[in-house]
Amino acid sequence: MAKKEELVVGIDVGAHAVKICQLQKTGRGFRLLAAGSAALPAEAVEDGVLNEPEVVGKVVAALLKNLKIKSKKVGISISGYSVIVKKINLESMDDEELSQYITTEAEQYIPFDVNEVYLDFQRLPSKNIGSGQDDIMLVAARKDVVNGYLNMLVALKLNPVLVDVDGFALSNIWAANFGNEANSALVDIGASKMNINIVAGGMSVLARDVVVGSEQLTNQIAVALDVEFDRAEEIKVGVVSVPEHEEKIRGIFTKVCTQWVMEIKKATDLYRSNNPHQPLQGIVLSGGGAKVYGLADFIAQETQLPVSLFDPFERMQIDEKKFDRQFLSAIGPEMAIATGLAIRPVTL
Repeated sequence: MAKKEELVVGIDVGAHAVKICQLQKTGRGFRLLAAGSAALPAEAVEDGVLNEPEVVGKVVAALLKNLKIKSKKVGISISGYSVIVKKINLESMDDEELSQYITTEAEQYIPFDVNEVYLDFQRLPSKNIGSGQDDIMLVAARKDVVNGYLNMLVALKLNPVLVDVDGFALSNIWAANFGNEANSALVDIGASKMNINIVAGGMSVLARDVVVGSEQLTNQIAVALDVEFDRAEEIKVGVVSVPEHEEKIRGIFTKVCTQWVMEIKKATDLYRSNNPHQPLQGIVLSGGGAKVYGLADFIAQETQLPVSLFDPFERMQIDEKKFDRQFLSAIGPEMAIATGLAIRPVTL
């Protein structure tokens, strides 16, 4: 009997919450073993940087215990200003030459000292075979930020075997669910950042992080209506209705979300200019901010593209006695990155 492929436990540490997912690979795809989230104290994580590793570590440990996850092999992803993802065009060379070139010449493409970052790269499918040029996706992540996460996990006696980038984790789970079915703009809206990743032909062709997030809306609603943060959060996602303040809330929503749409349109316009014969079929929203009341309709209206919410559990095998499908659909958008990590095999 063949040994089952071991997968990492996906841990997504955001500005407001930790999300954890564990999956099992089967002959028919993936089976969900565990999924859940736990809130983080304010400012424990900012701009993708661990400010309070001990506090975050306690939340991670408690959530793992609550989900009854015993595996120690985990994967994380990072985002924010400490990560640079850039598409570059280079003369064709073999893998050894390319690795040496990236190591010695990366500084001209990134705003960091090359000695202070971890570097990685991936070849992209060539549109001009035989041109003597290759498109390369270059990734640079600050060592101090990455090491902060690794040290936190090791202190919990966990074994971090994977460090990914949010946008790639998102594109991986999208591809696992839908393959090459559609060219799509994947937009993950967190509390303090928005990741935009355009996937075409099953590959990530454009990825960027933008320092805007759903916390902007919550804070502005809280100030404008003089209510607590939690109450403002409920108003933001439509759980609580305040018709007497409808006009004021609409004004806040329009101002903030217009900024988000502008960033999305910048990315989609750049894609369209470089790929005129591969049109986008739609925009897919994930992250906690995806659940902002009316956001999907607003983005669809402004971009003239179909917009949907991403449920990464939609095509997975689910034990109906253990998990409630309706609950999984509700938390699905915010679990996308953790799930994208959890499909990765253990390679160490």
